[in-house]
Amino acid sequence: QVQLVESGGGLVQAGGSLRLSCVASGRTYAMGWFRQAPGKEREFVAAISWRGSSTSHADSVKGRFTISRDNTKNTLFLQMNSLKPEDTAVYYCATRRTTAASSHLYDFDSWGQGTQVTVSS
Repeated sequence: QVQLVESGGGLVQAGGSLRLSCVASGRTYAMGWFRQAPGKEREFVAAISWRGSSTSHADSVKGRFTISRDNTKNTLFLQMNSLKPEDTAVYYCATRRTTAASSHLYDFDSWGQGTQVTVSS
């Protein structure tokens, strides 16, 4: 099973930016970002197909966040701009064993340990 390690989280003021990275120990197929705020369920943020030709973003982040990948480095990215306090959460990357992107949490097989993003007002 592939291992995933996220990085790039931190504390930022509202309106600021962060770039999350997720490095995989081996080859991955479709991948995604999810987040979980305290007391809430884990929710979809963004997804990308194997080759990166297809992406999707949750309505709450559309226009502010962008998912991308570099398969030569087995790395997934999430560029987060115009951050809001409601974006505060632990962010997780995940991968599934098929090539098509998915927004469904239970379609994903492997998960990272998460990275904390805190946005202050």
